[in-house]
Amino acid sequence: MSFKKIGWTIVLLLLLVGSFLIYWFYYNPFSEGERKGSLIKISKKGNVFKTYEGEMWLSCRQTVNAEKFLFSIADKNIADSLVQLQDECVQLKYKEYRRTLPWRGENKYVITGYERVK
Repeated sequence: MSFKKIGWTIVLLLLLVGSFLIYWFYYNPFSEGERKGSLIKISKKGNVFKTYEGEMWLSCRQTVNAEKFLFSIADKNIADSLVQLQDECVQLKYKEYRRTLPWRGENKYVITGYERVK
């Protein structure tokens, strides 16, 4: 085997491993689920990439020690709808990723849908 063939094999192997790692950490959902609680706020923030970020208390009742759930919203339509539901009880559907991307938001939890809880 020549050095040229070995070099191309190593480059191809590194590209394949790198592509797999990028997919694994940034695009393959770690988990999917739903969380129910009282929506506190939705804000649009960021210096270069403007993303929608939200906060929710994980309780629909007024409790003292409710846990806070921080999330990002990639879809503008969902964000616009959730702005109208602030201070109400909602059930959010999410995907959790291992790492964040600047254009997807600053949280690992990305909202994919929602339902208003009556």
